Amino acid sequence: MRSMTEATVDGGTSTGSTFASQFPQPTREQWQGLVAGVLRKSRVIGEDDAPDRPEDLLATTTYDGITLAPLYTADDASPEPGVPGLPSYVRGARATGATLDGWDVRQLHDDPDPARTAEAVLADLENGVASVFLRTGGESLDPAELPRVLAGVLLDLAPVVLDPGTDFGPAAEALLAVFRDRGVPASEVRGNLGADPVTAHARTGRAPEAGADLAAAADLAVRAHAEFPNLRAVVADGQPYHEAGASEGQELGAATAAGVAYLRALTDAGLDVDTALGLVEFRFAATGDQFLTIAKLRAARRLWARVAQASGAASGAQKQHAITSWSMATRRDPWVNMLRTTVAAFAAGVGGADAVTVRPFDTALGLPDAFARRIARNTQSLLLEESHLAQVIDPAGGSWFVEKLTDDLAHTAWAFFQDIERQGGITAALDSGWIADRVAEVRAARDKALATRKDPLTGVSEFPNLTEEPVVREAAPAVPGGGLPRVRYAEAYEDLRDRSDAGLAATGARPTVFLATLGPVAQHTARAQFSRNLFAAGGVDAVEAGATATADDVLAAYEAAGRPKVAVLASSDKLYADLAAPAAAALKAAGAEYVWLAGAAKKWADTGADGYLFAGCDALDVLSRTYAIIGAER
Repeated sequence: MRSMTEATVDGGTSTGSTFASQFPQPTREQWQGLVAGVLRKSRVIGEDDAPDRPEDLLATTTYDGITLAPLYTADDASPEPGVPGLPSYVRGARATGATLDGWDVRQLHDDPDPARTAEAVLADLENGVASVFLRTGGESLDPAELPRVLAGVLLDLAPVVLDPGTDFGPAAEALLAVFRDRGVPASEVRGNLGADPVTAHARTGRAPEAGADLAAAADLAVRAHAEFPNLRAVVADGQPYHEAGASEGQELGAATAAGVAYLRALTDAGLDVDTALGLVEFRFAATGDQFLTIAKLRAARRLWARVAQASGAASGAQKQHAITSWSMATRRDPWVNMLRTTVAAFAAGVGGADAVTVRPFDTALGLPDAFARRIARNTQSLLLEESHLAQVIDPAGGSWFVEKLTDDLAHTAWAFFQDIERQGGITAALDSGWIADRVAEVRAARDKALATRKDPLTGVSEFPNLTEEPVVREAAPAVPGGGLPRVRYAEAYEDLRDRSDAGLAATGARPTVFLATLGPVAQHTARAQFSRNLFAAGGVDAVEAGATATADDVLAAYEAAGRPKVAVLASSDKLYADLAAPAAAALKAAGAEYVWLAGAAKKWADTGADGYLFAGCDALDVLSRTYAIIGAER
């Protein structure tokens, strides 16, 4: 198989007419004038400002550096995506889309107890799940228990997919033995043995030993294919990179590089390239950003089709398994995870995934209970059976935004893939730390966006509930570590919430700040609520002064609150001019060690405040500094 470092992602493109061009369109200049008017009204620009491209002020940028514009038109050219079922498979691997039977609803089980897992597997299959997804090895299910777990499963109807971790051999042999012992017709055996030494390498930081390496995975695939021709054996997984904080382009590029490594190993083991392509299944994370998820899955098929084309294959339709992101799951207010996974599952279906796994809403807390598994599978049932989402082929196809984003992601991911190839391939790039370094750069940018709440986490960094009842679950088996970090976005805020809970348990009260609300309610409500939510995100309660007229009123309320070490001034700009400085001075004289002001630092630098709270400030820094002053329990 020849090198991929000089190939382009485009290969060849088709041409066609644009239906929208048959209708009269307003000019871009007219639209820009309206945009500028709205920006002036909202005071983003001045009354006399007339920027050439006012829309640029509304644009955002992804972690891949892709600009997302507020408007897309036919001028935003991107290659024609082709048709479903034909290269480059952007619009789907099958000509019929998912209209015949929908995508494969695949539920994950990682409970090490074989009796409970067997019961849960049957409950899932009886209530809408189409295939069985089992995590084995390590602290998860013992592969020797597979006959017991699968005893009630009709294996000619329900595919079985394994996630065996670092040691795929025993799990694969155990599952193959189940097929043989049950006399399942060879042509009816489907699923995936889950051999994935590259992911094991990424997660542990160690190259797999002989017997669990690329050559062993290829040997297993060859033997399994000879006996069970419809059974896949190998997985190229993008999740380790996503969970380490990677961008969508990095996840795609790394997964493609892993797929190429398997393709080389399989062809070296004697398989022709078309057969080898058919034995590899890809896994990707589906996130709450629906458009990026849709574009990511569409771009992934284009990347793999290009690999197949450059390898001389006759086909190259990628088999995709989308799993809702573990990184976006939260322990606090976990019920909101239902909304996140619904959006992610919707995006996975629209994006054309062949199989979708929805993680239960309590997945970050431990082993899911029966209710959480029910909600997870019913999320997909509603999308398929009531929303009829699978009855439309490539619903996002033709959208200028989605097509442009797909194209941009494909080029970004292909460039990252080629960089990995220049490093010597995925194994060498993991060994050298090159991938870890590139992902760490994006993770740092993501951490900053989370800290400043540019990337909001509903129920955690936004709209937190300090009085929520804790949801407790049995601990889940640990995922092997030592390599790329496995990070959830909410962890930093949740660590502070845990610290707050410890303080509550030790002292009977949460860490507290005094909210010095200046003036009548109408003057301070907006900034007071903003400040209260910011501190609540870290588990810090706020005692509010109420309506006040003078600095003496504020001081009296402060005394009544027990003189907390940290105070926050909240009011309107109009009242700050007269009241902020006297109030700050009075609070410090009465014992406040630190005074925050809810407002811009530049405008109120002479008020005597020590720090400032505003939209876009580093909330984690504010909370950490507050805890350092309060000295709450750790």
